[in-house]
Amino acid sequence: MSKSSYERVLANPKFHELCSKRSSFGWTLSIAMLVVYYAFVAVIAFDPALLAKPLSSSGVTSVGIPVGLAVIIFAFVITGVYVRRANSEFDELNRQIVEESK
Repeated sequence: MSKSSYERVLANPKFHELCSKRSSFGWTLSIAMLVVYYAFVAVIAFDPALLAKPLSSSGVTSVGIPVGLAVIIFAFVITGVYVRRANSEFDELNRQIVEESK
């Protein structure tokens, strides 16, 4: 990329919009993941008996297993949310920036 192209991209208001939206969305999802993860760890630390309760009276699977799986699934879901938004809104803004900087 030539220096003039680089300067045109930096001067483009859509570039600043893209950076702002992407950063804000990334931080929001990161905070959501941290809240879920640290809540899970806090329950393990302060009330392990809660997660040790069996799901059924004769079962061997405890409540902690599905809760732990839910934490993992949540991570996949928010990754999918980010990818979907990146592939639609962020990629479109990126395409517009590239077109305008030519």
